[in-house]
Amino acid sequence: MNEFIDSEEFSGIDFTKKTFKKGEYDNCIFTNCNFEKQDISNINFIECTFIDCNLSNCRVKNVMFQETTFENCKMIGINFSECNPFLISFSFKDCSLNYASFYQFKIKNTRFANCKLQEVDFVEADLTNSSFNNCDLLKAIFENTNLEKVDFLTAYDFSIDLENNNLKNALFSKDNLEGLLVKYQIKIK
Repeated sequence: MNEFIDSEEFSGIDFTKKTFKKGEYDNCIFTNCNFEKQDISNINFIECTFIDCNLSNCRVKNVMFQETTFENCKMIGINFSECNPFLISFSFKDCSLNYASFYQFKIKNTRFANCKLQEVDFVEADLTNSSFNNCDLLKAIFENTNLEKVDFLTAYDFSIDLENNNLKNALFSKDNLEGLLVKYQIKIK
């Protein structure tokens, strides 16, 4: 039987050594918790906050994230495309999401701030109206990705093919245009 947990705080818990209860977590705060390599499938997180947590390589099949915030979390290798897409909304600040996957996932209006997103798979994702504020996108993969109205003004180390992505009304700084021209081997000085 799944539990309903409301407005609780979890601090310093190592869930690699202690069982994490399946259920619905509403308005809960997780601080300095370790979920590394854990199967948190079929759990609902609604209006929850994760601070200084390690969720690297977690299995997130059918996980529901609604209005969930991640701050200073290590989230390497998570396959977010397995999450429940119903009303999904989350934001990331000061997080490491290297090697994560958002393949074919609709995550409109998602905010990434000061995040490492190296080698992240955004293939065929819909990122409409999202933002990458001061984010490292080294070797992130954008292919047939909807980047309409996405804010890349302060993003860096990205390489985006103009011909294979929808970039209508996307925002770029004149200082980071090189990431749009890599394919053409043009040198900008």
